Amino acid sequence: MVYVGDLWVVRYFLTHIKVIRHMSDQQLCIMMVHAHPDDECLSTGGTLARYSAEGIRTVLITATGGEEGEIVVPEMDTPENHARLSEIRDVELAQAVEALGVSVHERFGYRDSGMDGTDANNHPDSFHMANKDEATKRLVALIRHYRPQILVSYDERGGYGHPDHIACHQITVAAFDDAGDAERYPDAGAPWTPQKLYYTAFPRTAVYKAWTIMRERGMPTPLDDPEFDVSRFTVDDERVTTVVPIHGYLPQKRAAIDAHVTQIRKDSPFLSMPEDVADDLFGIEHFIRVGSRVAVPATNGQPEDDLFAGLR
Repeated sequence: MVYVGDLWVVRYFLTHIKVIRHMSDQQLCIMMVHAHPDDECLSTGGTLARYSAEGIRTVLITATGGEEGEIVVPEMDTPENHARLSEIRDVELAQAVEALGVSVHERFGYRDSGMDGTDANNHPDSFHMANKDEATKRLVALIRHYRPQILVSYDERGGYGHPDHIACHQITVAAFDDAGDAERYPDAGAPWTPQKLYYTAFPRTAVYKAWTIMRERGMPTPLDDPEFDVSRFTVDDERVTTVVPIHGYLPQKRAAIDAHVTQIRKDSPFLSMPEDVADDLFGIEHFIRVGSRVAVPATNGQPEDDLFAGLR
């Protein structure tokens, strides 16, 4: 004989088995929101390559065309190329995306806002001037479509203060909450709640160590400039919560960086660093976990080594 209480228990477990099965069937997905072509590979290229190789869906959002970027190759630094720089950088970006194995690439199509305080900030098509509510809605729609468990963008400083990086930070933080709220942007698709939010990070000690070793070997580094402010581009080590080993994916990351011909010099630290130093010091990408809706596994005081920790 089956009692009412027993039926309730059966229904409870059947319901939760369906939920668990749905979660396990849902493909793991990570979405990264970057500002310009080349940003995707400098701080997250190895992570994109690693997770793509693991069969995880990697979705890259590029907010602007990078029209205000410099052209570091002298023979290419012409007025004609500056006039069509967005087109040139789009080709470079496509090559980088292919090198990293990115599953899906989406472009927002805003104009590069330029560095803080420049005239480009006021261009009506710039990301800096864009309606942030509308930009958030666009991101929410993509989140609801691709259903990522992980969102990644920049910290509140935008990494180093660039208006487009700050705008990416703002809309990503907003979308982390809004995407799962049925009352927010009801015409942007069925609600989907991302589980974890991360910022990219360059920890000060690791960066300074890499540049110091390079300088000792007679190689150019930003430290050669006495006015260079290391703290502007780095974060306190204590803020870093997560380290993703990418040793096996450095070739893909280098290839992606090398694709951005107009923006990254061949003698830049990212491309000129000897392999032994790069593997030791650049074989890890760093992140700051700022939001999690799942329990994060204990790590005995060590940083977690997987953005999907608690979700696999």
